[in-house]
Amino acid sequence: MNKTELIDSLSEETTFSKKDVTRVLESLTRIIERSLRKGEKVSLTGFGTFTTSVRPARKGINPATKERIDIPEIQIPRFKPGKNLREVVRAM
Repeated sequence: MNKTELIDSLSEETTFSKKDVTRVLESLTRIIERSLRKGEKVSLTGFGTFTTSVRPARKGINPATKERIDIPEIQIPRFKPGKNLREVVRAM
């Protein structure tokens, strides 16, 4: 399911207009991004938790030149599914 299909489904299920659903979905995304940027975690009970973690610096190899390179430490987003979501997927 892509974003457009999600908006269509939410609009049908809630009877809100597609425009309103789009605004809410985009706001939710911005709020999660902003919270993660601040180092906060975002928990949606039953669905899951969004957090960040640090991927440590490491050595790598440029595949084109075979030259060794240093890859810097970076922050990456993580998602841990909640109990309800895990159970729904397992029951498929």
